[in-house]
Amino acid sequence: MSENGQWTVDVKGMTCDACEEHVTQALESVGADDIVVSWRAGTAVFSAAEVDEDGVANAVRDAGYEASGIRLVQPLERAARRDDVDWDLAIIGSGSAGFAAAIKATESGARVVMVEKATPGGTCVNIGCVPSKALLVAAEMYHKERTHEFAGIPRLDDSAPDLAAVVAQKDELVHALRQAKYIDLVDDYGFDFRTGTARFVDASTIEIDGEPLTAANFLIATGATPSAPPIDGLDTIDYLTSTTALDLTEIPGRLAVIGANAIGLELGQAFSRLGSEVTFLDIADRIAPFEEPEISAMMEEILVTSGSQVVTGARISRVQRTVSGVSLQGELGDIGSTLEVDRVLVATGRGPNTRDLDLDAAGVKVDEHGFVIVDETLRTTNPSVWAAGDVTSSPQFVYVSASEGAMVADNAISGAGRRTDYRTLPRVTFTTPQIAAVGLTEAQAEGEGHNVVTSVLPLAYVPRAIVNRDTHGLIKLVADADTDLLLGVHVLADGGGEIIQAGVYALVAKLTTGEIAGTFHAYLTMAEGLKLAAQTFNRDVTKLSCCAA
Repeated sequence: MSENGQWTVDVKGMTCDACEEHVTQALESVGADDIVVSWRAGTAVFSAAEVDEDGVANAVRDAGYEASGIRLVQPLERAARRDDVDWDLAIIGSGSAGFAAAIKATESGARVVMVEKATPGGTCVNIGCVPSKALLVAAEMYHKERTHEFAGIPRLDDSAPDLAAVVAQKDELVHALRQAKYIDLVDDYGFDFRTGTARFVDASTIEIDGEPLTAANFLIATGATPSAPPIDGLDTIDYLTSTTALDLTEIPGRLAVIGANAIGLELGQAFSRLGSEVTFLDIADRIAPFEEPEISAMMEEILVTSGSQVVTGARISRVQRTVSGVSLQGELGDIGSTLEVDRVLVATGRGPNTRDLDLDAAGVKVDEHGFVIVDETLRTTNPSVWAAGDVTSSPQFVYVSASEGAMVADNAISGAGRRTDYRTLPRVTFTTPQIAAVGLTEAQAEGEGHNVVTSVLPLAYVPRAIVNRDTHGLIKLVADADTDLLLGVHVLADGGGEIIQAGVYALVAKLTTGEIAGTFHAYLTMAEGLKLAAQTFNRDVTKLSCCAA
């Protein structure tokens, strides 16, 4: 028998509305109430005064389905406050995970303290999403006004951009958002905020610059910082990272970007737009190596056409300072064995910020890369300690960190038992055009045993792209050939980050490609490409009229 409250259970085998009714009746037979069953989501949510988890599973099984993952979403009553500790929740770190947890826990009536040793707000607002996208938008604006393809509209001259002014405006934006979205919220919600360096003393105590503090629960939300590969000589040059590159006030003449995944592609293309001669280097056999091969190939074509160099399979053995700049040496593809540049940007990943925490004292284990190990509820190897965001091996997106922070508050304070689920997590790389994806790649779908069928639609067949006079890009759909169920959506297009949200909803709703093809899509939107890509499974879109159904 388990705790009273609202519960969720995963149900396999449902395929229609009638299945929902069958599962509802099964749950009613074991005393469940307020039942909501979704065959598309594969879940059932219900309330119950008392829950026998085995009884629920057996009732659903007797109805012809399989129940698993029965979990408490919201207890009817919050656990009693402990009087033997100072706080209900102590949060180390003040980024999106930390603030989401603090807000949610405070709203639940918990006593919350947050500790930050540096600037409040974490990565996104200070040195990540906000400042980098501000730079990217400025660079793209400068580029488009000099290179657009519209007759009768004058292009701007070749005067150089004032990067110092761009950075100053970016800094003003960062300051304003940090104040409004983080610092001001401390007083608005009423949790305690302390400045200092926190470390664990034992399993239930931390010190803040020597002052002890006890709590019923702790949240490690210290994030991550840029890391560099072990290249000989790299530590002897003043290389750029995703953080320091945002503070440059002069545009590098020649820039080498080591790492051609999201961060490297975004910043490298931005500096190319601003006038740098950029060379992208990656050890993988293609850029954007976690995306579909078609997207990698077209993105490389776009970069090369714009004047950049791309070297894949690069093996950089040494970096050294020269009289005129920096020399990179190794196996550099068509370039040869040496590349001379003015600056080097390292964008090969981020490592967790755990060095000062003394996690061993708390019995908190990390993985081989140093990330804090958590289970599906975000609890660490110490039952009183939780971790969320970039300090774990979770996908490093601000919206993941915020979601996980709120989840920790629910689980630690209310005993909700919520679990992480990234099956419909979207990702966006803010290049031009944008790379966006959700769900399975073709290779992943095949690896899971699906009979895979795909559709690849070049933007040359999307009316919005034609009108924009820029058809560089594509939309790829991955589906199960036996069921027609959509498995993945992959986009390289202007506004790809906006388009992909429709893909998220399609996967959550478990739509088929036929259902997508039969759904209204507004004409002359880039999102219409989803409909056209779905139609491509069964029709030749080159022979369709505009708006053809």
